[in-house]
Amino acid sequence: MDSLNTLMLKLFENSTEAIFFFDREGRTLAMNPAAAHIVDTDFLKQLDQGNSLALCSTCRGYTSDMELRTCLNCFFHVPDSEDFTSYQVYLETKNKGVIPFAASFHTIDSENGIRVLMLRDLTRQFKTQEKFYQNKMMKHVIEAQENERKRISRELHDSVAQELMSAVVDLRVLKYMTGDEQLLKKVKQTEVSMTRLLSDIRNLSVELRPAALDDFGLEAAFRSHFKRMEQIYGLMIEFESDLSEKRYGSEIETVVYRVCQEALLNALKYAQVDLVHVKLTERDRLLKLTIEDEGVGFNLGDEPDGTGLGLYGMQERAELVGGTFSVESGIGLGTRIIIQVPVADGNGKE
Repeated sequence: MDSLNTLMLKLFENSTEAIFFFDREGRTLAMNPAAAHIVDTDFLKQLDQGNSLALCSTCRGYTSDMELRTCLNCFFHVPDSEDFTSYQVYLETKNKGVIPFAASFHTIDSENGIRVLMLRDLTRQFKTQEKFYQNKMMKHVIEAQENERKRISRELHDSVAQELMSAVVDLRVLKYMTGDEQLLKKVKQTEVSMTRLLSDIRNLSVELRPAALDDFGLEAAFRSHFKRMEQIYGLMIEFESDLSEKRYGSEIETVVYRVCQEALLNALKYAQVDLVHVKLTERDRLLKLTIEDEGVGFNLGDEPDGTGLGLYGMQERAELVGGTFSVESGIGLGTRIIIQVPVADGNGKE
């Protein structure tokens, strides 16, 4: 018994949970150092005055099945109810404001009406939970965005582009149905304009959501995208990859593709280069994408050109799939962007 009493005393003194003992009237009989650390001087003053409702000055309500915070049917009034053996309560603390606690309230001596209240700070768990839900919602938003891009892309390719192509063919046939030079000239001009518009729509369709990414994977989508970048903007991209035909989950492939797309767009806008190096590898279950240029660079602490949302968006996308994102740059030193995403096994399958 002496050993048990010693252990219980050590638990009381060293526990990170706040522990309060109350009598039948609700007066505080004792509290451990963790409890004394969270209560303010007003609470201690009321204890000295024997106020049986001292805790009420600190309590901001408990969570019921109807409300996030309520004082109805306070646990102090029904200590033996099963509803209050474990619950969530909000307390005004000394230095941290209102904090949520996981609480348990038990009668430990029914003859003398002695009750114990134990509190565990839930701040870290709440922050983790909040971050989890934020990431979950962001994933849903990105997934919805990609699905809408895919729908619009297919609509442009299968409907609008086909209708334009049909109109271009009709114009070409029309050229053989008249000898009017002025009319032929106008038909040719219209044909050129519609052909250019058709090309723009096809490019837009691919930019929205490349079919190659869904059908053939990252490497095929990259090669197709780099070819368009060279044709449209004159930006040369030196591409190195060891993936061949490996496939990954749609979420991972989308993230890596979008990060590369954004990084190349940034290089085109700000780096003042006509050559960018892109490397895509998988080692030790880690998919790694590196985009590097030898352009003007920038200091990482400086205000970025543009909105700065491009880098933030790339980092956010990488973190949503459990990856890491890093930027290396300096004035006159070029820029290197690296994203690393864990994959489930060496075969590229989740």
